[in-house]
Amino acid sequence: MITALIQMSLLIACGTFWKAHAPDHISALAHRRALTDLVFYILLPALVLDIIWRTPLDSTSLDISFLAATGVVTGLIVMWLITRVMKTNNQQVGALLLAASFPNATYLGLPVLDQVIGSHSRATVLQYDLFACTPILLSVGILIAQYYSDANTKVNPLRELIKIPPLWAVTLGIALNLSGIEQPQFLNSSLSLLAGGVVPLMLVVLGMSIRWHSLRLKFMTLLLPVALISLVVIPGVVFTMSHFIGVTTETSIIVTLVAGMPTMVFGIVICERYQLDSELYAAAVTLTTICGLISLPLWFQFLSGA
Repeated sequence: MITALIQMSLLIACGTFWKAHAPDHISALAHRRALTDLVFYILLPALVLDIIWRTPLDSTSLDISFLAATGVVTGLIVMWLITRVMKTNNQQVGALLLAASFPNATYLGLPVLDQVIGSHSRATVLQYDLFACTPILLSVGILIAQYYSDANTKVNPLRELIKIPPLWAVTLGIALNLSGIEQPQFLNSSLSLLAGGVVPLMLVVLGMSIRWHSLRLKFMTLLLPVALISLVVIPGVVFTMSHFIGVTTETSIIVTLVAGMPTMVFGIVICERYQLDSELYAAAVTLTTICGLISLPLWFQFLSGA
């Protein structure tokens, strides 16, 4: 795990370096958006379609979705209870709820577990994220953002879900999978070639997305509960529930590690759109990513001996 995280950190560092020293003719933000769009609209859908099409869909898929939803709901409830006793405004509460509840499952969990567990973990990671986390984020998460926002921006959650290309790929993959249509070899080769660019580019984009300057002492009393919930409480609950419902040991390890990933980067976009405290959310991403370099190896060591 430590070796894998070091490798991942080097790619994240490349993204951070590129953000600071990108060629002047194109802004760093434009570079990040170009890479994000490439991954989001082409490479990631290809990976999702390839994996979901070929992965057996059975009761285990329902178990993974249930565990993912349990993790998200746990984060929302615990963070909401903590905000009741903390001095926060609405914009901070909305940002904290999103930051504590949604893990960076695909953009960090996928490459880390691909290295640590193996490529066969991709199916579980994608099901964890795209069968539960992302739909909840773009429905309940948006409703939470609207509730705590002072802006007049109103968005239909269903319309937001329809705009997500990886979810289109999930729908198509499930349809092809359940219909029993075999994946042609030439298409498998093409999808695999496109999917190969997902992991390195996602890590570079992550490095370009982290706002290191957002870590400020004034945020620490708000951020520490986020780190504790996202890196300790949620994976602990998911691990316990995975044993309660009786999934396999390997599935339990994968979903627990995914649940313990740092805060999802995409939430910054939602915070900015609904005028939540995006700086606080960005600080949560930065802090949990740093702390995750410690918590993830500890979780892996614990799970390996459990």
